[in-house]
Amino acid sequence: MAQEWAQKFYNSKAWISTRNAYYNSVYGLCEHCGRAGLEVHHKIKLTPNNIRNPIITLNYNNLILLCHDCHMAEHSNSAVPSGFVFDGDGNLAKR
Repeated sequence: MAQEWAQKFYNSKAWISTRNAYYNSVYGLCEHCGRAGLEVHHKIKLTPNNIRNPIITLNYNNLILLCHDCHMAEHSNSAVPSGFVFDGDGNLAKR
């Protein structure tokens, strides 16, 4: 779930349009593992200071489509061994 300060951005027409177009541009596939992608992720984390900067928020160069497992791994603070991901319950599982 997005932070409260980011809700307006994530509900904006600009983000929804960019998200959908980016999703289609990579054929709906996770760019890490090739499974069905679900989350258009910002490589540079959005903050209250950069949320109004379209070079950060809407630029394809700052986006990547990830499946749930790969997205969870991106946000995990622990190191995930190569070939492993977190499952829907947060357990380490072979990719």
